[in-house]
Amino acid sequence: MSKILKFQDRLNAEKMLIGMIHLDALPGTPKNKNKPQSIINKALKEAEIYQKSGINTVLIENMHDLPYLNQTAGHEISTLTAITAYEIKRKTDLYCGIQILAGANIAALSAAHSANADFIRAEAFVFAHLADEGYMESSAAELLRFRKNIGAEDILIFTDIKKKHSAHAITNDVSISETAEAAEFFLSDGIIITGSSTGKKADINELKSVKQAVRLPVLIGSGITDENIHEFYPYADAFIIGSYFKVDGNWQNPPDAIRIKRLINTIKSLNQ
Repeated sequence: MSKILKFQDRLNAEKMLIGMIHLDALPGTPKNKNKPQSIINKALKEAEIYQKSGINTVLIENMHDLPYLNQTAGHEISTLTAITAYEIKRKTDLYCGIQILAGANIAALSAAHSANADFIRAEAFVFAHLADEGYMESSAAELLRFRKNIGAEDILIFTDIKKKHSAHAITNDVSISETAEAAEFFLSDGIIITGSSTGKKADINELKSVKQAVRLPVLIGSGITDENIHEFYPYADAFIIGSYFKVDGNWQNPPDAIRIKRLINTIKSLNQ
């Protein structure tokens, strides 16, 4: 299906809402119970809910694959993720991004390239940190060289900074705005800031600081609801929304069309 605007152009033209699709546990992971076709079908159903509810962009993620490997993922993960994203792109008119936890950025980019996806969400792009998976080294140089080598330069790389579920003591003397500047210098396509954990909102002062520090799009990566989006809306360029869009506000549940439309209506009121 054709797009009116390319993904980059649409991101530049409007404040984007990105709905999360949390794939069922993938093959080989401890919580896996479902066959590949079942996993794909469920993701497609959720993508259709988002599209019918007025969302034009989704991000698929393997959040059920607990516990996560550290900055790597097997072919059983990347291939099924790629097929799922490909089917979403083929059967809907949605933009689609990929994240593979934890910090498996090369795998995510490979999957996105095969699926004709639009972007990836990358952890550990600049500066090292300690995550609950262990020590994560920065990946910008390797990732961008890989993108160049496979001819995937049309796939945007949005990068988390001072990411959630992590300790940043070793970079405590580097502010979040300085981290954002480093990510921009290292050719990130967009900066993602989050709260301390899944579902926790970002710090509004950090958002303002980052927005002033860089010329890149700034995305909020956690904690947005219909009750707090008014705080962030004037400053952020896009919003990645998982928990709030799900039934009962629980990221493990399927998307809830009523909650999605409620937030869209809130945004419409902010634009008046």
